[in-house]
Amino acid sequence: MSYIKTPAIVIKETNTGEADKIITILSREYGKLSVLARGARKPKSKFVACTQFLCYGNFLLFKKKDLYVLNSCDIIESFMDIGYDITKLTYAAHVVNLVYDTAQEEQSSAKSLKLLVNTIYYLAKTNRPPELITRIFELKYLCLLGYAPYVKGCMVCSNEDEKNMFFSFEKCGFICGKESCHSEDHHAKKVSTGTVKALRHVVYSDISKSFAFELGPDVLKEFGQIIDRYLKERLEKDYGDLMLL
Repeated sequence: MSYIKTPAIVIKETNTGEADKIITILSREYGKLSVLARGARKPKSKFVACTQFLCYGNFLLFKKKDLYVLNSCDIIESFMDIGYDITKLTYAAHVVNLVYDTAQEEQSSAKSLKLLVNTIYYLAKTNRPPELITRIFELKYLCLLGYAPYVKGCMVCSNEDEKNMFFSFEKCGFICGKESCHSEDHHAKKVSTGTVKALRHVVYSDISKSFAFELGPDVLKEFGQIIDRYLKERLEKDYGDLMLL
């Protein structure tokens, strides 16, 4: 019997048997793992709190054949307060759904875990607009998955002028408004200077600094539209329109 200890966050919980749970966690060293928590649904179980959705802690697991079993957990943050705000909880569920669909098992996920925990923290503990937080997560997470758009400058001529940029979904990045460049994709979407700066910041900043900006309503709408379509096309799945929340 081998033990592993890892920071992780609960991204799914499922009842099984008379009083057990199977939780899915995103762990730092081992990626997405399914873990059996025996007796977790009993009122006096030591696992009641640590097996709740979004609980973040240091999990001690042991592996029995092909099954991970929860031995103990030291809770770092439960994020329980997010459950009292249906809007924030909905955004959090959306973020977690993305991770659940794309995280790999038995593969290091240190950056993904850091980004997810930071995102849930900003949703739960701050008054920042939930849509902005979620859009930042979506773009940064796509970058971690290897889908970073090219936003340093024009993909054709390398022009970096913030005032004359279009986003090409076909080419996955910026092209400028010069006819010789824009002719490469006449369906590219014109983007404002604010959106150009926001996209560049998220793509090139460290995870810890990705959330360090604000956007006005009009720029946030445009920023969201770009990321929403880019997400759908890269992951080939429609996760719903956050603009409707």
